[in-house]
Amino acid sequence: MKNLYLSNRFFLLFGAIAGLFVLSFSLDFLFPLIQTLFVLALVLLVVDALLLFRPGLQLDIQRRTPKVFSLGDHNVVHIRLKNFSSLRLSVEVIDELPVQFQKRDFSIQLNMSPNTEHELHYDLRPTTRGEYRFGSVNVFVSSFLGLLRRRFRQEEALEVPVFPSIIQMQQFELRAFDRLTLQTGIKKIRRLGHSYEFEQIKNYVRGDDYRSINWKASSRRAQLMVNQYEDERAQQVYSIIDKSRAMKLPFEGLSLMDYAINTSLAISNVALQKYDRAGLLTFSDTIGTTLKADRKVNQLSKILNALYKEKERNLEANYELLYHAARKLIKGRSLLLLFTNFESAYALERVLPILRRINNLHLLVVVFFENTEIKDFVKSTVDTTEGIYHQTVAQQFIAEKAAMVHKLRQYGIQAVLTKPEDLTVNTINKYLELKSRGLI
Repeated sequence: MKNLYLSNRFFLLFGAIAGLFVLSFSLDFLFPLIQTLFVLALVLLVVDALLLFRPGLQLDIQRRTPKVFSLGDHNVVHIRLKNFSSLRLSVEVIDELPVQFQKRDFSIQLNMSPNTEHELHYDLRPTTRGEYRFGSVNVFVSSFLGLLRRRFRQEEALEVPVFPSIIQMQQFELRAFDRLTLQTGIKKIRRLGHSYEFEQIKNYVRGDDYRSINWKASSRRAQLMVNQYEDERAQQVYSIIDKSRAMKLPFEGLSLMDYAINTSLAISNVALQKYDRAGLLTFSDTIGTTLKADRKVNQLSKILNALYKEKERNLEANYELLYHAARKLIKGRSLLLLFTNFESAYALERVLPILRRINNLHLLVVVFFENTEIKDFVKSTVDTTEGIYHQTVAQQFIAEKAAMVHKLRQYGIQAVLTKPEDLTVNTINKYLELKSRGLI
């Protein structure tokens, strides 16, 4: 009986009959007719129960999820239902979603013909890393009478870890190579020269650097041939993530730190594909994870697992510690991609001397964020004096952000000011630009 439930149609039917019984107190001639209706309703109820609980009614339920979910992406969950009976069923599927999603009204309704199979799917977008626990899959079926519902239950609990965005990493992997850089988002970088890593001799095509023409090969083939060079390899690329409270600001459900984590995984993968060595360093008031730059087979897995465990901290970032870590832990000149956030010029001025010292040791790229909500507010229409005042302050804030970029570049520090959603593509573009210019 624990799998037997009453439907809305049941309460409507017997509620109407109860109302008619009340009405029959003043209209005596209705009482026999209402008694007949009540008996007929009981008969239908028994027939419905026999249909739903007969031995031949079986339903197979299977839920399939990815082995891991990607943070901030839409991850597809599949539910397969198979009706083994000869009865047409009305079905409502209620999956017990992880508590992190806070969805209490999730359900999918469909009709299933006899001896048929249906594949349902829905997507989930996790916004925090960690273990997500799915409960049971509850399937409520009813017959054509629809007075009762029988519950079928798959009680297999499931835990799925949410890692930094593997989907985003894969999307940007192939775009980082020269032949594919015309795809959306990735810019084609014009080389100002070339490195000394020879790759091959190829046919000359319009746009090739005429200084790379191989005259000996051209004379042998009776057509122009050019030397093709590749980027220098085995260079060190470190992703440095600020875990302080400045990175806890949320945009579209994700914190700035989570955007930085997703981008760090993507840029590390691109660097490894470019035969560079990828490393990781996190800091706040203390130094967190440190992974020495390497390009071993398991390096990306190490970075992924390290990023998975990172947590924001509520204190201010200690840039003095970052300087000492960059000096002692990072051997040799490296490209440092610092993901942080400055909400005022004063915050930048406090740490600018330290950033300059770090830039003397390595090639430093400071990546920080635009406040997209303020930009949207500036574009909105206001018709009050107070609104004009607020909009003017917002415009000053945007101008101050642009001035920060100019200030950093004035001291020879590479800077990227980006929207949170464009962080990955802009960071990869910067990495490709610096490689093409031979700065790393």
